[in-house]
This record gives sequence, structure tokens and C-alpha cells, in this order.
Amino acid sequence: MDTFLLNHSLSRLKVSPKLPLSLPSPPPHSLTLSTKPTHHLTFIIRAIQNQQAQPALQDDDDSAYGEVDKIIGSRALEGGTGMEYLIQWKDGHAPSWVPQDFIAKDVVAEYETPWWTAAKKGDETALKQLVEADDERDIDAVDNDGRTALLFVSGLGSEGCVKILAEAGADLNHRDNSGGLTALHMAAGYVKPGVVKLLLELGADADVEDDRGLTPLDLAKQILNVTPKGNPMQFARRLGLETVIRNLEEAVFEYAEVQEIMEKRGKGDHVEYLVKWKDGGDNEWVKAGLIGEDLVRDYEAGLEYAVAEGVLGKRMGDDGKREYLVKWTDIDDATWEPEENVDPDLIKEFEQVDGGVPLSETNGPDPTRS
Repeated sequence: MDTFLLNHSLSRLKVSPKLPLSLPSPPPHSLTLSTKPTHHLTFIIRAIQNQQAQPALQDDDDSAYGEVDKIIGSRALEGGTGMEYLIQWKDGHAPSWVPQDFIAKDVVAEYETPWWTAAKKGDETALKQLVEADDERDIDAVDNDGRTALLFVSGLGSEGCVKILAEAGADLNHRDNSGGLTALHMAAGYVKPGVVKLLLELGADADVEDDRGLTPLDLAKQILNVTPKGNPMQFARRLGLETVIRNLEEAVFEYAEVQEIMEKRGKGDHVEYLVKWKDGGDNEWVKAGLIGEDLVRDYEAGLEYAVAEGVLGKRMGDDGKREYLVKWTDIDDATWEPEENVDPDLIKEFEQVDGGVPLSETNGPDPTRS
């Protein structure tokens, strides 16, 4: 990921596999593969570029030659460490999967070049045609660095291509083998706020870390810190990074419930609060805009929070509104609280278990009433 900090050019996206961006001229001869059993592999394959037909082997190993018709499918190895291809043979043998290292490079290039060209150029039309082709192409095919097409189009900022790949089932959280980068890391690092927002809407995990332990949010903040201030040439970049950070922060804190606000720091638009999470996670400093207004208002008013353990009963208050009898973890006596002050999940649990029957109807007269 250091490339993000040192070179902001998209040219750095053009990484392995080092395939030509245009198909090579078709050879004037057929491609012939020979197979020979070994102790380590079912067969070894080598491409023979020869205009003359090759004679069948006649030896004790019972080897045979077959001519390649074409590659009709691909799949990534576990962990994105390489590729296998489904070979269609001219001699009528059933198609078989062959490791990339044992297939001639020009055979692989003929199949893969259109795919990587479309990905590296963000060509929606070409990519859509390849995705919809009648073959077994792996949407999560990897290059030599374990990067998928989704990582490339995310770094380029092609929202259309991201949608095409996502709808085809691409792994939104795939990590490459050259840094542990995900599509969100690429979009954040190359300052593509539109793609960041789209990936989050599609379900990408904003908490996935790269090999340095950085989430996409951490990465975007790191880049913003080294982007010069007051430079008109960098204004748009800083603005884009701030949008990326805002989108990621909203996703990270969207479903986390704050138990209470502990401290406050900063002034004006830079106010942050140290929050304690209900799920027991470490206390974190969070921007004011990402915290519920009621919690901020109560903190500023000096109100303190207690932790509710459960709901014991309900009743109608004097003002005609529901109240719930709440048992606290750090207070001995249960207290009646207005509905808006009680955790909705605790109310739901009470309603499901006890049917929500008012306490006065189950236990006789309400002892807390005068």
C-alpha cells in the first residue's frame, strides 16, 4: 500500500499478470499438448508449437497426445495463489482442469487478455460480455499478485464495472497477496468515494484489515494526513478523501450501539466523544455527527446513564403513556421509566416472554402506585 502514499497515478494499477493488452496474432499452426503421468501430478503438459502433427507416444507409461481446442473455464486456487483452466480437447476427451503453470503462456493469454484488459480499462461493455459468456470463467480469477478484477475496477473508480462484478457474485472482501488489500482499500486509497459508497451498500466489510493491520478507514486517514493542506492542486484530493472517510465512518459506526458517552474533546466542527459500546468493545473517540443526538444532548446536560438488565413489567403512566419497570445492573431497586428511555430490545424481549401483560393485572394492585 506504500504506492498509495508515494505515487497517486493509476498506472500503478497495471500489475501482473504481464499479459499484452492486445491479442497476439493467431499462429499459423495448431497448439498441441502432450500428457505424461508422474508421481507428483496427474499429468505434465507442455505446448508444442509445430506445424507438423506429433506422433503418439508408444511407451510403457501409456502416454498420449491430445490437441487443445480452447480454454472453456477458469478457477482460482484456494487463497488466490494461482489459477487452473478447463481445457477442451480436440480429440473428444472430456474437458479437464489443468494448472496454469503447465499450459503454454500464449494459450492462457488468448483466454485471459480480454478479461484483464476490460478490468484494467474499466470497460463496462467488454466486461459485461465476458461475464455473460457461456463458459465457466471464475469472476474471482486472480493475477500473479492475487488481485481480482474487482480490485482493479474499484481502484479505477468504475461504479458500473463494480456493479457488474458484484451482481455476478464477486467476493467483495477478497484480499490480495501483495498486501492484503480489498476492493474497499483500493477505492479508499485511490480516492474513489463513489465506489466506496457503492461497495458499502453492496455489503463490503469495512473492518477487514490489510497486512499492516489497516482498515480502509485507517488507510484513507493516513493518506489524508500526508496530503498537503492549502495547496490548490490538492484541494479536490483532500475533499475526496474527506468524503471517503465520512462514508467509511458512517458504515463502521452505523450498527454499533453506544452505552454512554465518557468524555469530550475538540471544538466547533471537530468535536469528538469518547464512547463506551454496549457490545463491550474498546472505548473509542467518535465524531459528534455519528452519535445519536439524544445521547449527546443528555451528556451535555450532565445526565448519567445506568445499564438496564431487563424489563419486569409495564403500566400506563398518569400522562397516558406507557412506562416500564426496569431492573438495573448497578442499581438495587427497579424503577419505572417512560418508554422512550428503555432499550427497545429489552421491551421486545419482555413482550415476547411475558406477553406484555401489565403488572397490575398479574400481581394485584400496583404497589408503586399511591
